[in-house]
Amino acid sequence: MSSKNSYFQLEIKNDGTYLKIYPPVDNGQPITYDEISEYLIDKKIYDYNIKDLGHAIANAQREITEVKLLSVPVLPEEEYVRIKVSQDRMYAIGRFYPPSNNGSCMNSKEIMNSLTQIGIKEGIVQENIESFINNRRYCEDIILAKGVKPVEGKDAVIIYHFNTDTTVKPKVNDDGTVDFHQLNVISSINKGDLLATLEPAIEGKSGYDIYGNVLKPGKVVKKILRHGKGIHLSDDGLKMYSDVNGHAMLRDNRVFVANTYEVPANVDVSTGDINYEGNVSIKGNVITGFSVQAKGDIIVDGVVEGATLKAGGNIILKRGMQGMSRGTMEAEGNIISKFIENAEVKAGGYITTEAILHSKISARGDVTVGGKKGFVTGGEIRSATSITIKTAGSTMGANTVLEVGIDPATSDELKGLEQDILSMRTDMEKLMPILNNFKKKVSNGEKMPPDKLNYIKTATLHCIDLDNKIKEATFRYDQLKLELSKNEGGTIRIENIAYPGVKIVISNVVYYVRSEIHYTKFIRDRADIKLVGL
Repeated sequence: MSSKNSYFQLEIKNDGTYLKIYPPVDNGQPITYDEISEYLIDKKIYDYNIKDLGHAIANAQREITEVKLLSVPVLPEEEYVRIKVSQDRMYAIGRFYPPSNNGSCMNSKEIMNSLTQIGIKEGIVQENIESFINNRRYCEDIILAKGVKPVEGKDAVIIYHFNTDTTVKPKVNDDGTVDFHQLNVISSINKGDLLATLEPAIEGKSGYDIYGNVLKPGKVVKKILRHGKGIHLSDDGLKMYSDVNGHAMLRDNRVFVANTYEVPANVDVSTGDINYEGNVSIKGNVITGFSVQAKGDIIVDGVVEGATLKAGGNIILKRGMQGMSRGTMEAEGNIISKFIENAEVKAGGYITTEAILHSKISARGDVTVGGKKGFVTGGEIRSATSITIKTAGSTMGANTVLEVGIDPATSDELKGLEQDILSMRTDMEKLMPILNNFKKKVSNGEKMPPDKLNYIKTATLHCIDLDNKIKEATFRYDQLKLELSKNEGGTIRIENIAYPGVKIVISNVVYYVRSEIHYTKFIRDRADIKLVGL
């Protein structure tokens, strides 16, 4: 026997109105006072003995029980359905109550009318309605209408078939030196190689709730294969192939294939300055006064002197840089150099070297000074994330600044904005007295020649332009200052010794090394810098 919930039925007799309560069957749910009370309120039956009804409900857990509600008979009641709509409007749940004796049952059309009267017009579950009519079960939840949930789509995905991880670092040998021969940081490719595959976005399907409202799926992210020269797409635009031999790079979601320009000896008077769209490989040295610019990587087997190197990718110096206080090196990617001396170096990624002497270094990624020596003497080292070195400063007390927690590019932009705002305000202060003097003359009725009127007009427009630029620059300046004030990250690791004369800066909090400090990690702790042993 299938389970059945307890239910009740009005019995109308000559001497009054009664309620007959049927017990649950086979683990069915018992009836509650609240459900009977709601039904009686709907039927405007109020003046019954609550205590008698409570006793009858308790007794009806075991057997059919009848309780007298009123001393007068009421009119026969028809079969009745109470409909509840789920909060998300995806379901209409019907709960049927039997007719009284001499009352009529609902047919399929009447049940449908009960739904349409409250605005439900979609997702009618006809088979559940027919099932109820064929086998009437009362005081049970029956799904009468069900909406259709939207089917979410799938975002487009691009699969790259070459190494796009710009955080790959060179191999460190057992003795602590960096292997500059097997760097594995360049993705070499050949003509015809598959570079990328696009799995297109799949649009979702709309659904609807039981009131007929359309439920749209979330928007999918669409993508296309973006590329530079030397690359072609398949006819359907889903595959990307290289047309040349070279190196593959991913920059701003665009694939570039760079050919490599090889310099067999030095960059000097025999070559002149080099400006190349791809990678540049130099077998000799880069002599003082010359520059090498590449959209891709720059690799130098020899020494870089007081020269200028600028790369859209990585810079790798196998024998280091002796900058002679005029050498500069800038890469959008990473910089790996045997040593750096008397130079200014900037990297959009990390910087790895074995020694830094009297140089100005900044990186958005980690700065690691390791190997056998691993020392930093003099100069300024800045990283947005972390600095790891063995020895900082010197026994002679060389002034050495180690700064983390602030993106060097953001810090430089902040300084530039500060200078620009000051310069523009100075210009405004020079112009305003002149304009005020002209305005005073005009208000006094003094006539001005055309050339002076034109000057006033031009100067006024220039003032308006300066004012707008000052507002824009000030807004950007305030944004950056707020951004910097929230940044408390960054660590500095000293894996051997830090000498007096070293200045530690973490997110604008300063600590001066007064005595030798060994094997220590510096971190920011609110307004202080905390020293933690390694």
